[in-house]
Formats: sequence, C-alpha cells, structure tokens
Amino acid sequence: MAILIDRDTKAIVQAITGTQGSFHTGLMLDYGTRIVAGVTPGKGGLEVEGVPVYDTINEALNEHEADASIIFVPAPGVKEAVLEAIGNGLKLLVIITEGVPMKDAMEFLWEAERSGVRIIGPNTPGAITPNECKLGIMPGHVFKKGRVGVVSRSGTLTYEVSARLTQSGLGQSTCLGLGGDAIVGSTFVEALEMFKNDRETDAVALIGEIGGNAEELAAEYLKTTGYPKPVVAYIVGRSAPPGKRMGHAGAIIMGRSGTAESKIKAFESVGVDIAEMPNDLARILRERLG
Repeated sequence: MAILIDRDTKAIVQAITGTQGSFHTGLMLDYGTRIVAGVTPGKGGLEVEGVPVYDTINEALNEHEADASIIFVPAPGVKEAVLEAIGNGLKLLVIITEGVPMKDAMEFLWEAERSGVRIIGPNTPGAITPNECKLGIMPGHVFKKGRVGVVSRSGTLTYEVSARLTQSGLGQSTCLGLGGDAIVGSTFVEALEMFKNDRETDAVALIGEIGGNAEELAAEYLKTTGYPKPVVAYIVGRSAPPGKRMGHAGAIIMGRSGTAESKIKAFESVGVDIAEMPNDLARILRERLG
C-alpha cells in the first residue's frame, strides 16, 4: 500500500519529446514506472524510449489505459496541458514546470478541485513510492522501501533527508514534493491525511520552508485531529531576510508572516519534534519509532 502512486499506476508524459521530458521518461522507465504513452502536439507517430507519442491525450487514451500524467510542458502552455488532462478524465497530474503564471495556476487548480483531480505542483520534483513507481525527476537510487512518509516543499532536501532515512534503515513509504511555487495543488494537510490512512506509513517527515502558512495550517490540523503517528519537521530559512525571495517563488517573508520562527513555534506547540539540521530527522524518527 502507498499514497497516490504504486506499481499499478499507468502514466502519460506530456511534452515527452522535449529535452527534459525525453530524458526523465528514460529514467522513470528504468525505475519501473509504467509509462504507457507520450503527448506532444504535432509529434504523433514518433517514439521516445520505446513509448508511442500522440498529438493529444484523447488519441493516447483511445489506445492505452492511463490514470496519471506528468507534465514537462513549458510554463506558458501548462494551463492548456492541465485542462486537456482534466478534460480527458486523468485523476493525478504531476506538474514539474517552474514559473507557471499565478493566474493560470489559480484557474486550473479551481477546475481540478471541481473535477476531483489531484494535482502535485507546479514546480515539484514529483512523487515516488520506492521500488514501485516514480513520477518525477528525483534520483531514484537514494530511496528505499520503508516506514516513513516524506512530504516536502524542497526538492533537494527531499533527496537528502530520504538518503539519510535509507542509510538509517527506516526507508520511505512514499515521498511527495508539494512544489515550491506560491500556489500549488496539494498541501501538507492533505499529505498528512493520506499518510494517516496508509497502513505502511508509521511516521512522517515534514520539510517546510519560509513563506505562506502551509506549515501553520498543518500544525492546526495535527492539533485538532490528535494525529496518531509521529511527525518530525525541519523548517528551512531561519536566517532569511524579510521581503527577499529565497530560491522558490513561495519562499518569501512578508512582514511578520511566514517566518521560520512562526512555523517552528506552531509545530512545537502541538508536540512535533523539530530537527535542527536535515541529518537530525532520521535520528529523531529512529528514536520515536524504536
């Protein structure tokens, strides 16, 4: 059992013929992900890594069964690509693209919610259920099947923390990158709810950063639900200056809102252990799990 993706997930790659789409299609196939088709308008009839390419998702679905899509489309075309996927009934969309216009993101996220579609991203490294399925750009070799769910706003820290969990023998159940943009399709609260109901997840590693209030909302959720599994958090950006974007579009402090201190305080108030450094997450989780 896992959250969102597993060995039965069948995926389409949108913009499969581009540099990033073709490169990561090869890596996802090598990992064992079931990529059934690719879509690039005007490139129908080609193959990429043995995967047939179609002009539209509708054409692809006439020939193949699929339930997910991973999107490498350049930012100006993401809205159209997402709406096409939603309109053809795909229920899980992973948007790798960075720099999607906020207005476009707001429009397609509203349509996704209305249609019951789960969106991961934009600007996400994706999701991986170790030894089963990788829909994303993360380095598969650092992940190992295990007991800890990982949810993060940072791509590189997801890899670092997961590598430490692997080395510690805990491994991961599923790792989910929420995305670094100011507006994204999935939240910490939604991830925590999914991990709560996953029998193979014994604890959760949560990696947050400055900007927004996603972490504070997660802390409130933990408080009101009496969360049954250990949660350990690491918050990036303790020394970030106000008003300056730090890497991600969503990682910006405005006034007193969205600081690392406010997020740490919120988690500590509900009994969440706070890691001082990324390496501490695996150690604390091992202590909590015994």
